[in-house]
Parts: sequence; structure tokens; C-alpha cells
Amino acid sequence: MTLLAPLRSGWQGVQASARQQVDAYSLRADDERPLGGYLRTMTVYVGLTGTAALVSRHRGVRLPESVPTTDLALLGVATYRLSRLISKDAITSPLKARWTRVVERCGPGEVAEEPRRSGTAHAVGELLTCPFCLAQWVATGLVFSYLWNPRLTRWGAGALSVVAVSNALQFAHARLDPE
Repeated sequence: MTLLAPLRSGWQGVQASARQQVDAYSLRADDERPLGGYLRTMTVYVGLTGTAALVSRHRGVRLPESVPTTDLALLGVATYRLSRLISKDAITSPLKARWTRVVERCGPGEVAEEPRRSGTAHAVGELLTCPFCLAQWVATGLVFSYLWNPRLTRWGAGALSVVAVSNALQFAHARLDPE
């Protein structure tokens, strides 16, 4: 018996317990949820957010006392548009192709995709195809960008917001004048 035997035994117990948790959590026997993949994805998010916070501190960035309501609205619309751009627009398909497959076209310039692998790759595929899931990541990036360079972030967020308004007007026009 080596010195590592108790560690190996303990690790095997942890793995067995994790497998039991995954099986108990799944909706159906054929619907395995990639809990390990979700955990790894969350770890990346926390790591990136922590790194951005440390960079902010190192650069001497201080949190503002308040954020103007107009900036919050601008960042909110930009988060909506960028999340949708990444997760639904056909033009971003090459960025997602490693983790997703096209299911169908679902709107002007949009595609419905689904994860095409298992484990962590499945979790990443879910993240990349869900604008609601992706919004947290996008919002975090925009908030740090706003802290580091508010002026530049307002310009970028403004462009995304203009596109979101334009899209809404295009859909309204199509509804009112179908020809």
C-alpha cells in the first residue's frame, strides 16, 4: 500500500458520489445534465470575474458612487443585443460551431442551435445558444468595461442599442406592412 492509496480511495468515493448526484438530478434516464460541465463553466466565469476585479484594483479603478439611470438603460439594451447577437445570429455561427449544431432557421438572420457534445462541451453549447444564460457573462463584461473606460463603453453600448431599436422597428414595420 502506497502513501497515495488513501487519497485515491477518497477521490474514487468523491467521483462515485458525484455520479450518484448527476443521476439523481437528471430529468429522465436519457437526459443526463452535465453538472460537472456546468461547474467548470461557472469556475471559468468566477475566475474571469475575479481576474477583472484584481486588474481593476491594480489599476486603481474605484466604483462610482452611483451609475446614471441612462447608462444602466444603455448597458441593459446593449446586453440584450450582444447576448442575442452571439447566441442567435447566423453570422456568429462559426464561433459556436465547435459546440453547437443548427436545428433550424428561426427568424430574420437567426438560427436555432443546440449543444452537440457532452460534458463541459455540452455546457458551453448550452451557454452559447441561450441569450438569457449568456446575458450574465455579457453584462459582467460590459460592467467592467464601463468601470475601466466609461466613454468608450457608452459608444459601443450605444451602437448595440441603436441596432436593437432598429430591429424592433423592422419587426414593427413587417407586422404593419407584410409586403
